[in-house]
Amino acid sequence: MALRILIPKGRIYDNVADLFRDAGFPIRLSDRTYRPDLGADWLDAKVMKPQNVGQLLELGSHDAGFTGIDWIKETGADVELLLDLGFDRVSIVAAIPSGTARETLVSKKIVAATEYVTLAENYLKQNNYNYKIVRTYGATEVFPPDDADMIVDNTASGQTLRDNGLVVIDTLLESSTWFAASKEALRSAEKREQIERLAMLFRAVLDGRDKVMLEMNVAESRYRELVGGLPAMRSPTVAPLYNRGGENGYAVKIAVKKCEVPDLIPRLKKAGASDIVEYALRKVVL
Repeated sequence: MALRILIPKGRIYDNVADLFRDAGFPIRLSDRTYRPDLGADWLDAKVMKPQNVGQLLELGSHDAGFTGIDWIKETGADVELLLDLGFDRVSIVAAIPSGTARETLVSKKIVAATEYVTLAENYLKQNNYNYKIVRTYGATEVFPPDDADMIVDNTASGQTLRDNGLVVIDTLLESSTWFAASKEALRSAEKREQIERLAMLFRAVLDGRDKVMLEMNVAESRYRELVGGLPAMRSPTVAPLYNRGGENGYAVKIAVKKCEVPDLIPRLKKAGASDIVEYALRKVVL
């Protein structure tokens, strides 16, 4: 039985496609089709807008998929959140034209433009605004000041808002892309195993992207000094070096976070490491 996967259309697609490729399932998608080939007979994929993914998973018409937590919250979809993939991070914000006093908006009936009708309505009610919501279908930032007093929209850097003369007054939600599953699918032992297999591979890819392998040699006389201060996921991998007439020594391997490397390599060199090699990891399964 094939696992029915929803892959998001739009800006999220490229990161999800890269994740599948690095997990061993390169996506092949022809023009004008919404049915990609993942190269595995147990995976049946369909491309849909991320706005629809949560609700379709809740309905059980698909087994697992990818969407932003913003759209899960917006649609109120009852799904199982499995893995925060950490990419496509955005903030859902309320923004108004620069120079507008927030107090003046509370004193009158305002028009709020947004794609996030549910999130916007909850925010406006909680903050005692008198409001009318206009649903947008993209390009929300162009509505003020002529057609809206406020917008509720997603932003990564805030640059588009600033370019359109808008300032953020509140952040409603921080969002990123998640791997989620249908609760109905998880009740099937076969489907659950397939979903968990994918989640394990995705987690291994993400962990691999965050780490590198450092390999080095160290003389026996400096070995304890060096390994005593080594970071590693578990313990360093150590093997004796072939002695060609010089001092005995060891080859040492450690997997470390990329951010640790600039500080770590000089420390290793000072502690007696030589022939230090850094290389990328494809997957890390803990």
